[in-house]
Amino acid sequence: MIVGCVKEIKKHEYRVGLTPPHVHSYVAAGHTVLIQSLAGEGSGFDDQEYVNAGANVVETAAEVWAKAEMIVKVKEPLKAEYEHMCEGQILYTYLHLAADKDLTDALVEKKVKGVAYETITDKYGGLPLLKPMSEVAGRLSVQEGAKYLEKPFGGRGVLLAGVPGVPKGKVVIIGGGTVGTNAAKIAIGMGADVSILDKNIRRLEELDNLFGSSIQTLYSTDALVLSQLESADLVIGAVLIPGASAPKVIKRDMLKRMRKGAVIVDVAVDQGGCCETTHATYHDEPTYIVDDVVHYCVANMPGATPRTSTQALTNATLSYGLMLAKYGLEKACAMDEHLAKGVNTYDGYITCAEVASAFGYKSAELIKVIK
Repeated sequence: MIVGCVKEIKKHEYRVGLTPPHVHSYVAAGHTVLIQSLAGEGSGFDDQEYVNAGANVVETAAEVWAKAEMIVKVKEPLKAEYEHMCEGQILYTYLHLAADKDLTDALVEKKVKGVAYETITDKYGGLPLLKPMSEVAGRLSVQEGAKYLEKPFGGRGVLLAGVPGVPKGKVVIIGGGTVGTNAAKIAIGMGADVSILDKNIRRLEELDNLFGSSIQTLYSTDALVLSQLESADLVIGAVLIPGASAPKVIKRDMLKRMRKGAVIVDVAVDQGGCCETTHATYHDEPTYIVDDVVHYCVANMPGATPRTSTQALTNATLSYGLMLAKYGLEKACAMDEHLAKGVNTYDGYITCAEVASAFGYKSAELIKVIK
């Protein structure tokens, strides 16, 4: 198969879909790899490294899109890339379609085989291709939140660790999954007062066993969320429903009850955000203020640490990518039901129920479409 990788064009996105060692893996398996020149520059990989790994480096993204049977990316295609997508082409990347009707419609119209990293599952019920970026985003969320709590950035002027004789900053994490767990690790390490809210009792038990007395676990209700927001310095939105839009856990009217200069970091922004006042921002202007509450809503947080993030992501995506390249989408999905869960669009159909539901469309079962 001809596998292509283009330079990401999302604002301040420095990750890349393939590293030179992983290009070597594709080439060793008999595939041809096309890399757009400078695609890996932001992550610290130069063109010569790709050449040494066996890739063909080409100048333009248009050439890669036109020739590749499978495109491996990091972020969803932007509107400028829609015209390059080809019928029957496999697009293997994060898609987050439930929050992007324009892209969903474009993939359906172009009859692209859209395989979303974030909906591929594993035998444990986890999301193995989302997990590494959730780990990065969770850890970054507290790091960034701590910075924007500083007064020059509009925050309350609170140091999360406190000092002897002064209260610690309070961190409230809504959602106890991968993002929330990794946020807790960093918040605890900084010495903060940490609470985690979740609706899954079993998960709260696991978190209690993991962190012990270092955190407070709480069952999430609207009333409990509000009471925690009222005393929070930093709130981490870490709610996820796989493939679907994030539920609006933090309501607009709750902000007025929060402390002036408190910070919300909404990690769920890729799926529309779990706060009603969330809208996507970029690394050059990451925050805005609503009702005196600082909102940090960067939609590609791991892009701020591209060297680490690229290596973590591509380690996770390689095995599925090699399977798609070797067998083609149809046979690969027949062999692996977990990979099949990643197919969001196929031959003009939406094959992910959560995406279809977000826009009031009917979804088609992938197996029936293929047959």
